[in-house]
Amino acid sequence: MTDRPMAEAGDMVIMPPATPGEGFGELRGGNLGVRLARSGAEIEAGLRLRYKVFYEEMGALPSAEAARTHLDIDAFDNVADHLLVMDHELGDGPQAVVGTYRLIREEAAERLGRFYSSDEYDIAPILAYPGRKLELGRSCVGRAHRGRAAMQLLWRGIAAYIDLHRIELMFGCASLPGTDPEAIANELTYLAANHMAPVDIRPRALASRYVEMNRRDIQTLDARRVLASLPPLMKGYLRLGGFVGDGAVIDTQFNTTDVAVVVMTELVTDKYTRHYGRQNRELTD
Repeated sequence: MTDRPMAEAGDMVIMPPATPGEGFGELRGGNLGVRLARSGAEIEAGLRLRYKVFYEEMGALPSAEAARTHLDIDAFDNVADHLLVMDHELGDGPQAVVGTYRLIREEAAERLGRFYSSDEYDIAPILAYPGRKLELGRSCVGRAHRGRAAMQLLWRGIAAYIDLHRIELMFGCASLPGTDPEAIANELTYLAANHMAPVDIRPRALASRYVEMNRRDIQTLDARRVLASLPPLMKGYLRLGGFVGDGAVIDTQFNTTDVAVVVMTELVTDKYTRHYGRQNRELTD
């Protein structure tokens, strides 16, 4: 894939970032690095990786256009910032993209009139909360790089981003595999019983899509075992002091059950805000 100003995907156009890589330089960990996308071609590489992970590996159902282009793309991608993990043994441009996370700030969401999560949840309490907000989503890492190192770098990048933009609240939808709530009843019950968000920041699944999370007697669950069974991304949110919203949502297209997640950035551990935040400021462009 060659670098170019933009790439077309059916009716969607992949635009280059308005301010490529603005705010902080690349953060490195061995041959891996994390930074914001700097070109339309790098964004396209992230969209192609998302297609490979979500559709080819996880069984999501592509539209005819997505199947033709092999890109996972929607309207939010042209207003978002795209955080990328790069493997510099593969190069320094689009060919090096091995992980991605989509970041949508309030001013970006305002260009479309909504956040992505509002298709599944009533996020009015989040929008009413004072301070700057950030929606996180579409996180994935390629199979060959799926492990602690890449995820740690993504979290470092997010820490730099929230420090730069003075984000007060992060939120998004985290996914559990499959569309049968009974198959993940233990996990849903554990999350609802132990990590429910305070009322003033608690999103609630839309009535038409609401799936009850309290499905088991919490006293019968082995909390440690259930926690261990959660997807790494969900565990990452919980380690950062994250909460969940009221009700799950079935996403048949992506073959997942979604749970709203909210993180007050003042609760983010010192490991990410102080240690990494200090490093990130030293690497600021």
